[in-house]
Amino acid sequence: MTANKWFLSFLKKYKWNMAFGLLLTTLISVLAIVNPYISGLIVDDVIIGGEFSLLPKLILTLLTVTAVRGILRFYYQVIFETCSQGVLYEMRDKVYRKLLQEDFAFYNKKRTGDLMSRQTGDMDAIRHFVAYVIYSVYENVLLFGFALIMIFTVDVKLALCMLAVLPFTALATYLQSKAVKPAFQRNRNCFSSLNAFVQENVSGNRVVKAFAKEDFEIGKFNKENDAFRASQLDASKIWMKYLPIFEMLSNLLTIILMLYGGYMVIQGEITVGNLVTVNGYLWMLTVPLRMAGWWVNDIQRFTTSVEKIYDTYMEEPNVKSPQTGIDRKHFDGKVEFKNVSYRADDEEIVNDISFTVSPGQTVGIIGSTGAGKSTIMNLLCRFYDTTGGEVLVDGINVKDLDLYDLRDNIGMAMQDVFLFSDTIEGNIAYAKPDCPFEEVKQAAIMADANHFIQSLPDGYDTIVGERGVGLSGGQKQRISLARALLKDPSILILDDTTSAVDMETESYIQDQLKKIEKNCTIFIIAYRISSIRDADLILVMDNGRIIERGTHNELVAMGGYYASAFKNQYGEIPEEVKGGSSHGTE
Repeated sequence: MTANKWFLSFLKKYKWNMAFGLLLTTLISVLAIVNPYISGLIVDDVIIGGEFSLLPKLILTLLTVTAVRGILRFYYQVIFETCSQGVLYEMRDKVYRKLLQEDFAFYNKKRTGDLMSRQTGDMDAIRHFVAYVIYSVYENVLLFGFALIMIFTVDVKLALCMLAVLPFTALATYLQSKAVKPAFQRNRNCFSSLNAFVQENVSGNRVVKAFAKEDFEIGKFNKENDAFRASQLDASKIWMKYLPIFEMLSNLLTIILMLYGGYMVIQGEITVGNLVTVNGYLWMLTVPLRMAGWWVNDIQRFTTSVEKIYDTYMEEPNVKSPQTGIDRKHFDGKVEFKNVSYRADDEEIVNDISFTVSPGQTVGIIGSTGAGKSTIMNLLCRFYDTTGGEVLVDGINVKDLDLYDLRDNIGMAMQDVFLFSDTIEGNIAYAKPDCPFEEVKQAAIMADANHFIQSLPDGYDTIVGERGVGLSGGQKQRISLARALLKDPSILILDDTTSAVDMETESYIQDQLKKIEKNCTIFIIAYRISSIRDADLILVMDNGRIIERGTHNELVAMGGYYASAFKNQYGEIPEEVKGGSSHGTE
């Protein structure tokens, strides 16, 4: 399917509305030939011929035709605007749904500003095309054709003289269309880049201010802005080059009429009324010629926008729900990794990962930055697909499970906390929007967030800014944890969730997590030993591999990476642990 066929699939639903609108446009174009004809009769029969009894009828006809054309024009413009809004609504909805289906790899490659420009500027170009360009081009083509026919009925030689201008107009239109398409493509690319830059800097304004880099960012913005201005000017230069040609050709028709038409009146070949009639049709010839350049711009802008939206829409995610996926509304929580590897951009991220977790167990994962800790959890959630080995949940390969069911059974408090511009209650209840407030509050209590939420001016109804602006890092982490706990998942993933909270709060959260261990398999990714020391199994990762595994005491006794990390965080290792006890605690 091409981009234009894809667009027509949306327009097809409104084909009868569009057809009726074009019918009204045709009627208006036909009625446009009446007034100049009546004007000629008034000159020849009334003013020159002296038949003043005809004047009231002719004037009434002029007024009636004008009124009817105005009413019909109003209705067909409403029809086209309604169709354009319908097409825009359905297209934007479909594109947005497709964006939600895309995987992490898609968003890793795309800039938010680019995607936003698809949904705003490019969509508006399509709306403008449906709401205005279609009927405007159609109407003016009809006007041009009807005007030529009527001029032929007045005098063939005069009509042929005016028709001689048409090939030059067609040539100019063709040349402009070839020149303007790449210019508009550059224009849209520069607009997307500028949009992406502004979105990124608005989101990161706190970093800019923290490093006092306002001047630096203004310089970068000026480069983007200059590039966009240059692309706009380049497109305008094309328009400036061809617009005078269209203006000259349209004015040439007036010159032909005045000189040759006046000569024919003097020679008695046509009447003064005939000249007035042809002059009345003149605007029906000149307006299409003058507007040809603008329509070329609008059509090329529309074509470029459709192609960009279509290219984005047609990008298929690498991770898809299988067509005959296994439906499981509830999982027990058994997780198994079998020789799992994952490569991205020819780089080995994780390699030969194997472990088994029974339902209700808690697994701690620790390791240096970039060791692959978050990646294996992303593979479990199937945000990415393994390039080797299998990830099994309850003995079923995650690739065979319905993607929605899999993720619906996993609660995740991510490392990068994202809160919506909504109330705190709305953020916590994101997974279960219709749940009772008591459940929201209980989840907040378990995450040790209830006390600080109640201290806010509006409590749970407090609106948090974009990405949780106005809350501390620890507060955002606790809201994120409450959101994951409220989901009541079979598998809970906490990715460095307590790094910004104090030790007392962390201890309280761990006590609360122990209450749900029997019903939930828990994965805790952390840098603090305190966050994972009570886990049933601890995995130590480095360079994408598991280099150590065991309980806290077993790993300390090994004297490896984990023991070194423990010593760095707590000082000397107790003697009973050095002895290799697997059950004692510090």
